[in-house]
Amino acid sequence: MKTISENRCFGGVQGVHAHASEACACDMTFGLFLPPAAQDGPVPVLWYLSGLTCTHENAMVKAGAQGWAAEHGIALVFPDTSPRGPGVADDAAYDLGQGAGFYVNATQDPWAPHFRMWDYVAEELPRILTANFPIDDSRQSITGHSMGGHGALTLAMGLAGRYRSVSAFAPICNPTASDWGRKQLGAYLGPDEAAWARHDATLMMRAQGLDAPLLIDTGTSDQFGDHLRTEALAQAIAERRQAATIRLQKGYDHSYFFVSSFMEDHIAFHADALHA
Repeated sequence: MKTISENRCFGGVQGVHAHASEACACDMTFGLFLPPAAQDGPVPVLWYLSGLTCTHENAMVKAGAQGWAAEHGIALVFPDTSPRGPGVADDAAYDLGQGAGFYVNATQDPWAPHFRMWDYVAEELPRILTANFPIDDSRQSITGHSMGGHGALTLAMGLAGRYRSVSAFAPICNPTASDWGRKQLGAYLGPDEAAWARHDATLMMRAQGLDAPLLIDTGTSDQFGDHLRTEALAQAIAERRQAATIRLQKGYDHSYFFVSSFMEDHIAFHADALHA
């Protein structure tokens, strides 16, 4: 593993690291913030999954999460959103290919050789973190924005018991019924829609629910609201009588101005679970 940069940040260290990924068969880059408490021993970790077009860097520099994480003694990990490089398949559209991995394991060409983001986030990167940094892998939570909120929800329901708490900012809630979903799931997983169900938070909520506290924030002025289908997930949560908090924030859009406005709430929400 190669350390690209390390910067002092709120008494801790914000690092950027690269490594050769077995899951994605290419080099991958991730950001990791270690709070001051990590100097005294392993700390809990909050995963932040970013959205379409993002790299590891967007949330790392825009979300304003490090100060609150330092206060609560929580590490933050910012994975990339897809494999990258000259040998990795791509598409001219912003919502498919590099920068748009959708947190699935692709089974279709030309995506299958590299686009295995589920395995990368669920299995490979956690092993790397605990082997190289003071991370307590028995205390993990997960959050994300947009496509990353979709990933946070589906990973949490697909890996029951892994995460102590789950949150999302403007998540894609029902991708099998959305323009942000049908295109990508069809490309990565093929035409059999039965294979898509384990990557749709609304369908997963109906089928199995979630065994962790859940917080979702979405802006009422989100310019991509039709793609998110928040109402579908809310209905599934109600039908299942799932414990959850869904907040519609008046006047907020899809940007990192929205994310940073409510980051303190989300960090505190996860801190309650991680330090319980």
